[in-house]
Amino acid sequence: METIPAWQSAVLAGIVAWIVMSSILDITRKIRSLLQPWVTHHVVSGIPFILQIQKSQHKVLDVVFSVMSCAVSVPFYTAFLPLLFWDVVSAPRPSCPPVRRLTATKDEEENAQEYGLPSSHTLNTTCLSGYFLYYILSNNPSSSISEALIGFAIVSLIVGLIGFGRIYLGMHSLIDVVGGLLLGFVVLALWLTVHEYIDSFITTGQNVTTFWAALSLLLLSAYPTPEFPTPSFEFHTAFTGVAFGIVAGMQQTYHQFHHENVPRIFTSELTIPIFWGRVLVGIPTILLVKYCSKALAKWFLPVVLNTMGVPIRSTVYLPALNSSSAGKKAENPKQPSGYFQKFFVSAREDCFDVDTGIRFLQYAGLAWSVVDLVPTLFSLLKL
Repeated sequence: METIPAWQSAVLAGIVAWIVMSSILDITRKIRSLLQPWVTHHVVSGIPFILQIQKSQHKVLDVVFSVMSCAVSVPFYTAFLPLLFWDVVSAPRPSCPPVRRLTATKDEEENAQEYGLPSSHTLNTTCLSGYFLYYILSNNPSSSISEALIGFAIVSLIVGLIGFGRIYLGMHSLIDVVGGLLLGFVVLALWLTVHEYIDSFITTGQNVTTFWAALSLLLLSAYPTPEFPTPSFEFHTAFTGVAFGIVAGMQQTYHQFHHENVPRIFTSELTIPIFWGRVLVGIPTILLVKYCSKALAKWFLPVVLNTMGVPIRSTVYLPALNSSSAGKKAENPKQPSGYFQKFFVSAREDCFDVDTGIRFLQYAGLAWSVVDLVPTLFSLLKL
């Protein structure tokens, strides 16, 4: 049996200690009470600036900035840190009216229900485009200073347009965009510092899947309680599931499908026809796995939790559970007991929301299929 490295135990113990201490000391509420008034003041005082920008509204600008927002929306890739920060500070978005808020898609309507600080679109764009520039420059050491400057200018333009567009669309105030930009720089710098160590751990480390499963569970437990309900915990759960699925699949198949010498597109080893063959096989497979993962989780999670004696409820996936759990609660309103019940049922709720587990497994299955199942199919089909 493999021993657990000391650093893994230290990381998990640190998160557990944070959960316990933040619960006892009510740290989230105290941080919110300090930051929220200051941020709210700047949001309100920034409304005239937003209205000034929106005086130049035009249908073309509406379309351009709406499309750019969709390109870095939560469904495109879910950011982890901004979702946490949203619910810690619980800072409002600009009031509508007087600000005109344009939500061109259903996803944007959901985003509008979130808190404002920081602007996740600005943060996401800063991290993604910044890392993309770093990747290009680091893999092309012969790049000149002028080429690096041009790349930096393009990245800066993209980030600036995204930030300006969020203000133009009435989704964020200036402080939200600046906060997203600064936090994006911090996240990017942190990732560039540790990403090689994380890559090495995932591909060659010990207890990778076990450690990441425990880490995922603790990250879900450590999520701060927002001032008012928002969909951000759903996004947090989806991201955590995707991260777990990628790690679980990658550490199993890295030396088969993801090493440095795999075929690259636009080369003789991976021609355009083969690439499109992979697309036609891969995307339907991923969507099928996502559907099957969700269906299986909806079936076996309630069975497992009921067997463990954990009272459950569902807000989205299994609405029938709500009526049955409500009836049981009225008939026998006793407090949960036992270790499993104490672990899964918080002091603020009398039932575990099974949707969290279903969503986690759904997105974990999707991510696993991307890095494990689909490459295996490509190998079997000689693609």
